[in-house]
Amino acid sequence: MLGVRERAGMGSLADAEWRVIGEESHDGATNMALDEVAARTAVEDDVRTVRVYRWEPSCLSMGYRQAADSVDWGFCEREGVDVTRRQTGGGGIYHDAYADVSYSIVAPAEELPGDLMDCYELLCEPVLDAIRSVGVDAAFADREHDSIHEPSCYLRGIHPAHDVLAYEGEISGGNGDDRVGRKLSGNAQYRQRDAVIQHGSISYDHAVENHLGVFADHDVTPERFRERVTSVHEQAGVDRETFVDALRDHLADWCDATPGQWSEGERAAAKALVDEKYAADAWVRDRDASR
Repeated sequence: MLGVRERAGMGSLADAEWRVIGEESHDGATNMALDEVAARTAVEDDVRTVRVYRWEPSCLSMGYRQAADSVDWGFCEREGVDVTRRQTGGGGIYHDAYADVSYSIVAPAEELPGDLMDCYELLCEPVLDAIRSVGVDAAFADREHDSIHEPSCYLRGIHPAHDVLAYEGEISGGNGDDRVGRKLSGNAQYRQRDAVIQHGSISYDHAVENHLGVFADHDVTPERFRERVTSVHEQAGVDRETFVDALRDHLADWCDATPGQWSEGERAAAKALVDEKYAADAWVRDRDASR
């Protein structure tokens, strides 16, 4: 039986032109705009992108259908937390400027598996390899977990298709197949301009107070948060730069990418998208969550 890479024609994918963009810092709206611009570049200019990035200032990225009243806007304003909205669904993610490490993979849709599960498996391969390379026993969730707070990506129900857990042993009294895992990474995809955009958040460290503070109307305690969520640093003790370098290198090796950067045209297009969409209240606060 053919594996995911063979079914996707990964050999030809790796033969295509890929660029890797090392970690850059942008505000939330710009990060989301650059993903969309990279999709245009993949289709129109035949250049695919893998990248690592951080969010400065720290940012809450709302899910596509997330209700605005699930956000504590007063807390975000007081603490200087930026807010934008993603194209992808799921819960909101607090991207701490230090504790979060994010990545994107963007390529033409015709070069990737049409089956969503296969596509996640393929595109998460270098991400899992990077996490494991620094000493974390990470894998897709082996089962579903109930939601603790649905508006939060890291606290909502865990799904084996796209949620990555770090495993730390077996459940007491289990049968050997029941392992203890806590969430380490959330990943999501959307398709636009005939391209697939996958982006993900990896918990490098805990920023529990702000992670809980950006969400309104919940009673989740810091202790409950830590029972559900872990981090690369907690699991492996590596410094942030070491992990960021590992993620960049595994992404680049996976698709044989060469170092690249954004063109002036891409930066201008991203700036326009920021102004028109990702920083606009019509998209962030006022978007109809039912649509």
